[in-house]
Parts: sequence; C-alpha cells; structure tokens
Amino acid sequence: MHFQPAQEGSPQESEQPWQLTLYILFVAQLLSIIGFAFTLPFLPFYIRELGVADERLVPVWTGILVASASLVMAFFSPLWGWLSDRYGRKIMVERAMFGGAVITFAMGLIGNIWEMLFLRLLSGAATGTISASIAMISTIVPRHKLGYSLGLMQVAVFLGMTLGPWIGGILADAVGYRYTFMAGGVILFLGGMLVLIGARERFIRPSREALRESGRLFSLLAYAGFPAMLALFFFFHFIVDLVSPIMPLFIESLWIPGRGGVASTTGALFAISGGAAALTAGGTGYLSDRVGYKPILMAYLTLTAVCMLLHGMAQSVTQLALLRILFGIAAGGILPTMNALVGRLVPSNSYGKAYGLTSSTTCLGMAAGPFLGGVIASWWGYRWPFALAGALTVMVLLPIALGVRQRPRPTKINT
Repeated sequence: MHFQPAQEGSPQESEQPWQLTLYILFVAQLLSIIGFAFTLPFLPFYIRELGVADERLVPVWTGILVASASLVMAFFSPLWGWLSDRYGRKIMVERAMFGGAVITFAMGLIGNIWEMLFLRLLSGAATGTISASIAMISTIVPRHKLGYSLGLMQVAVFLGMTLGPWIGGILADAVGYRYTFMAGGVILFLGGMLVLIGARERFIRPSREALRESGRLFSLLAYAGFPAMLALFFFFHFIVDLVSPIMPLFIESLWIPGRGGVASTTGALFAISGGAAALTAGGTGYLSDRVGYKPILMAYLTLTAVCMLLHGMAQSVTQLALLRILFGIAAGGILPTMNALVGRLVPSNSYGKAYGLTSSTTCLGMAAGPFLGGVIASWWGYRWPFALAGALTVMVLLPIALGVRQRPRPTKINT
C-alpha cells in the first residue's frame, strides 16, 4: 500500500484566520466531548434504574445502547460529509453540537429502556461532532500544519474524555443520573454557541463542474491507501469499544462490596486514560509531520495489544489504573496519526466525504464491538473481552507491518 500525498495548497489556507478558528474549535470540541462523556461512568447503572432487573441483561443492554447510536451514525456520517462539501463545514459542526445538546438533555427525562434506545438511535443520526470538526479544521489550516492541528483537536477529545467521566461520575454520585444527563446537554449547547458566534469559515460552494470532478461519495476508494485506512479505522475502534461498555461493570467487580462511589471511581479511571492520551496526542501530531506515520502506528498498536491483554488479568483497581495510563498513551498516538494520514491521501475539496467515510467505518466498529463485548461478558465474564481485544490488535499489526509503505513527505511550504 502506498501513501500518496494529496494536492498541496488551498485558497482557503491564506484567506482564513486559521489559528483563531482552530483554537475556538478546540474549546468547542472540548466542551462537546465533556458533555457526551458525562454519562460514561454510569450508563450500566442507569440501565438498572430504567427497569432492567436481570443482571445478565445489563451488559447486553449496555452494548445495545452503545452499538445502536454508532450503527445509525455509520449510515448518516457519509451523508453529512457529502453535504458539508457542498454547503459548508461550520453548519455541520453546529448541527452536531446543538442536536447532541437536545438529545442528551432529553435522556434525563425518560421513563424506560425503550425510550433510551430511541434517543440513542436519534443521537446517532443527528450528532458526530468529531468528524465534522476535523473536516472543518482540515480545510482551513496549512497543509504542513495538518498533523499538528489534528493532533491538537485530538487533545481536545482526550481532555474531554478526561474531564467528562470524572466530573460526570462525581455529579452522578452527588445528584443522580438524570440531572447529570441534563448537565451534559447544557455543556453541549455552550459548545455549539461558541462555534456559532466565534468560528469563521469562508466557504465558497464548488461549481457544478468541480462537484462533478470530485466524483460520487465512494469515489475516494480509488485513492491509493484510503481503503486500507478505512479498514484500520474500523478495526481499531472495534477493538477499543469491545471492552468500553463493560468497563464500569468490570470495575464494580473489583470493588469492595458495600463501599460506595463506584461511579466516581469509574469516572476517575476513564479520566486517567483520557489525560494520558491528551498528553500524547499533541506531541504525536507534531512528530508525525516529521518522522512519518508507520513507526508511530506500529509502536502504539503494539502497546495497545499489551495493555488489553493485561487488562483482563488485573486483580485490583490500582492495577487497572496503571493500565489505563498506558492505554491512554497508546490511543493518544494512534488516532491523530490516522486522521493526519487521511488528510495526506485525499484532496482538500473532498475532506468532508473522506472524514465522513472514516467516521462511518469508525461507527461500524463502535457498533459491532460493544454488542459483541456485551454478549461475551454476559456469558463468559468480564475478562474475556479484554483477551479477545488484545488478540485482535496483534492481528491488525501484521498487515500494517507487511503491507504499508510510506512515500516521501511533501516539501514544506511557507505561509
């Protein structure tokens, strides 16, 4: 597989105050991820509150709820990406954030598990802040700053994953699950307002000829290396999300019986991995612009495999905390590298479609992983999904080691 850099240069690079918009989108993305991540530490516990009494069904329902949103998003993400190439990227960011705000707030008002499933499906159709923000950033920053900029956006994601579960877990233990959902919706709304008021995009709708030249939605599959990147997005998120929905239940199984604060402790462990990822992501994006992508992918995927296998052997929350730090370091290196690679492979006028497709395959992985992980945990216990995740990561390493060949990096340009 060859990585062929996309065409350098774009009129928007010199026309837009890209630094200001980058930092505004950084803060808005941080707020949106905090709002979404508020509920991560206690979703299985909220399922019990909604009337699921059979303990064997709790991990299954957790997997279904996580998978349902991702599965629907897999079908809608390419559509939103296609529309963003025609009508602008900023409006897509606003759509995702405001839609998420309303739906997340409403999750605190429901009365049963079926209403929750409906809202999760609706969330999958309406949201997708990460891919929308990445598509917008990719069109306004200079090409030689792409790795740095996407790394910075990934820092926002990981910081949100650090602060969101931590604050959400504390808030859930203090005021209950429903008010925590409502607070998450308010935070998402604030992120949307920040984009609406502060972000700038000088979008010029392409002519009919340009749209015809850019081809149909799946025309990007003809670019060398892009189909392989879609596969990598799928398998990485399948592996990670195989275990993420059952993590609160696994932590609960290691907890001292009768001792409170499980939700806040779960949130703290999510925060630990998110913080480690945030520290890694910015430096990785900077480094990948200089030394290439394959060595970084190989190193961090290897670390992911080891971490997953050791997760399944953990005997205490302390051991799990150390492993969450290592896993966060690995994830912080992998995701910005993959996003930067996509930016190098396709032309800038197709970024909306490209990141829509990567979001689609990501969501397919996030749908299949939680469902399978929930079923495995229900029948064989909470440790086996981690063992499977580690083995699958090793399998992903092999085609990358044997098949990925990177072309020389393009020469820097001055801006």
